Amino acid sequence: MNGLTLAYIGDSYYEHQIRMYLIGLHLTDVNDLHKKAITYTSGVAQASIVNHFIKDEIITEEEMDFFKRGRNASGKGRGNMDPKTYSHATGFEAIIGGLILKEKSRADALIMKAIEWIEKGDTYGKNG
Repeated sequence: MNGLTLAYIGDSYYEHQIRMYLIGLHLTDVNDLHKKAITYTSGVAQASIVNHFIKDEIITEEEMDFFKRGRNASGKGRGNMDPKTYSHATGFEAIIGGLILKEKSRADALIMKAIEWIEKGDTYGKNG
């Protein structure tokens, strides 16, 4: 499966898991849920997560392959985000997509690690 298809699947699953997590925190106002979800699902957040995963060697070689497939297929990006951030976010989504097809429990484990990273408040690389 190509990198963009993996990212498409991964984006959908990741967004769903984040929404379920936030509902589990007993947030009920839809506007509040949306604002909070963005802190986990924005391209900046996803790029930060995957950079953390790579730096701290959290992902496997196979997961790195998923990342590269998504990153390399991402194209020029979007107008509201620089191309490197966009490509890394797409790579993160491709990791999740690849794992959904292969090892869902690992995808869920990485999503929990992503949540922990974002909740540490390091989305913009403040801690390295």
